[in-house]
Amino acid sequence: MDDFLSNLSSAMATFTFFYSTATFVFIYAMFRDHFPQHLQDDIQKYGRKLVNFAYPYSQITFDEFTGEYMRRSEAFTAIENYLSDKSVVSAKRLKADAVKDGQSLVLSMDYHEEVADEFNGIKVWWSSNRTTPRSLQFSLFPAVDEKRYYKLTFHNRHKQIITESYLAWVMNEGKAIKQNNRLRKLYTNNPSKDWNGFNPKWSYVAFEHPASFDTLAMDANRKQEIINDINKFKMGRDYYQSIGKAWKRGYLLYGPPGTGKSTMIAAMANHLEYDVYDLELTAIKDNTELRRL
Repeated sequence: MDDFLSNLSSAMATFTFFYSTATFVFIYAMFRDHFPQHLQDDIQKYGRKLVNFAYPYSQITFDEFTGEYMRRSEAFTAIENYLSDKSVVSAKRLKADAVKDGQSLVLSMDYHEEVADEFNGIKVWWSSNRTTPRSLQFSLFPAVDEKRYYKLTFHNRHKQIITESYLAWVMNEGKAIKQNNRLRKLYTNNPSKDWNGFNPKWSYVAFEHPASFDTLAMDANRKQEIINDINKFKMGRDYYQSIGKAWKRGYLLYGPPGTGKSTMIAAMANHLEYDVYDLELTAIKDNTELRRL
């Protein structure tokens, strides 16, 4: 008897659901076909206001691939880097990826996971999402039905601060984190006779020189002058662009072997977080090939 009543209750609930859905569809069709357009617009406008009043939050979506050629979005990458540390602390479900050319792992929040963030006392929520394809297909490009994206949720009253200040701050922080985590490289040019579609102009190895200005043995005042000069150069890209000059800085290091020239270069590279290029002039024929590098 109990099973019969349970099945009857379940059947009644199912019937009620379908009946309500059919009624809504019928009413919506009547509304769309028989109400004047201007009246439909007014009702929809006030309906949106009612929804906004009941749910006073805005959302911004950042897709992984954008544009006609489906290039990876810089905003998506910056957000991914920015959220990496917060995800490890706050998210319950994480996913791990190996760092390219490295031995360590990078942790990030798993799909359909959410973490909270705060900016100037304003609380926001980031979620990682992915849509899955409806059918299996092979393609060299991301499937049309599959995409990854981040979604930012915040209160409507903070929209101006979020769009004008917070997002710019997230982008800058994300780019800085990427730069700090990036494996620096030591490049060497290959002989020009070997350049082709399969052999590039440059080959590289990981740059892992431990030198720094803290460990560099030289006059303290002179060392500080060099640090101030390269810091000024690093921060002056916009200035060089504004006056129409190339953004570059050169130093002439000379002396016999063992006097610290390579150590100084390594210390500069580590301080600036730049890659190092070792140009072998005997591997090229003329200035034309040099310009191609």
